[in-house]
Amino acid sequence: MLGTVLLLLALAKTTCPSPASVASRRAEALKKLLEVFGMEDPPAPPAHFKQPPQYMVDLFNTVANADGVTKNPDILEGNTVRSFLDKTHSEEMRFLFVLSSVAKNEKILTAELHLFRLWPRVTEGPKRHHFCQVSVYQVLEKDKLDTAGGKKLLAARLVSLQTSGWEVFAITPAVRDWTEDESSNQGLLVTVQGLGGSPLDPPPLQFASGRGHHETKKPMLVLFTDDGRRGASLPTAGFPDLKPQAPNLPANMPVPKLGRSRSTRSLDRLQPCQRHPLSVDFEEIGWSGWIISPRGYNAFHCKGSCPFPLGENMRPTNHATVQSIINALKLSEGVSSPCCVPDKLYSINLLYFDDDENVVLKQYDDMVAGSCGCH
Repeated sequence: MLGTVLLLLALAKTTCPSPASVASRRAEALKKLLEVFGMEDPPAPPAHFKQPPQYMVDLFNTVANADGVTKNPDILEGNTVRSFLDKTHSEEMRFLFVLSSVAKNEKILTAELHLFRLWPRVTEGPKRHHFCQVSVYQVLEKDKLDTAGGKKLLAARLVSLQTSGWEVFAITPAVRDWTEDESSNQGLLVTVQGLGGSPLDPPPLQFASGRGHHETKKPMLVLFTDDGRRGASLPTAGFPDLKPQAPNLPANMPVPKLGRSRSTRSLDRLQPCQRHPLSVDFEEIGWSGWIISPRGYNAFHCKGSCPFPLGENMRPTNHATVQSIINALKLSEGVSSPCCVPDKLYSINLLYFDDDENVVLKQYDDMVAGSCGCH
C-alpha cells in the first residue's frame, strides 16, 4: 500500500507540477532555445510599430518559403544579412551608420550602400545632362573633407538622370575598418558631379534622405556576414514540398488489427520509422514582438520502429543494417535495434528586429527534419 501511495504521489508531482516549477522549466527551455538561435536574451520589440525595409522582406521571400525554410542554400553569401538605417537624417549627402550590433566573431563578406535616386530636378536652359558621376567616400577626418587626407574614394560610377530607383554601391573596405576600430567610423560622403568631374550647382540628382521622405526610401547600409556557426554534417539540399512520408510497411511487418486493444505507445512502436509534424509557434513562445517572419515553422520529428529486416524505404546506413542483424539474431547482448532519427536536415531563416531595432535576416542550420531513417 505504501508503495502504491508513493507511486501516486510521484505521479501527482509529475503530472501536476507547481506553478513555480512550470515557470522555472519554461524559462530554462526558452534559454536553451535562445542558445540555438545564438542569443543570450531575446531582443526587445520595437517601441513603436516599425515597417521593415522592403529590400529585407524581398530577400527573405527569395531565400525562404512561407515557413522560413531555405529554398536554396546557395543564395545567401554567409549566414547573416544586417540592415542599418542612416542616423544623420541630413540633406547634405552625409551618412552615418551605427554598427554596434555586429558581433566580433562576424566576418564581413560584403557591404553595400543603398540609396534611392529621386526624379531629377528640371534644369533650365539649352544644356541638359543625361548622366552624372556619383562618388562615395569614406570620411577619414570630417573637418578636413576638402583635403586629400580627409576622405577615401570607395566607389564611383555614372548614373542616369532619366529615371528614379535604388542605386547600390559596394563599400566593403570602409565597413571592415569600422568593425575593427569603432572610433574610425565617421560616416560616408556622397558627391554628384558632371561627366568630367565638373561641379554641378545645383546638382540635378538627389537621393532620398532620412528626413522628409518615405520610410521605405531611407538610405540603408546592408551587410552580408558570416558568424561561423555551422550545423551537423548531414546532407542538406533545396527544400522540397513538405508532405508526410509514406509508411511503406515491410512485407513481414506485423500490422495491428483495429479491433485489438493496445496502448498508443505500443502502436507507436509498431509504426515504421517516419516523419511526423512538430509545430514551433513563435507567438506561443512569446517572441512574436521581435520576429517579423515567419510566425512559426514545422520542425518535424522522427518516430517509429526499425524492425528486421530493414527495407530501403527505411533509408538505413550500413551500420544500422549490421546492428539490426546482430539484434535480430541475438548474436551479442545489449545490442538494441537501430533508432529512427533525421537523416536529412534543412535550415530555416528568421527575419527579426535586433536590440537596436535594425532588421536582420539570419539562417540557422539543422532546424527541420527533412526525412527520417534507421541509424
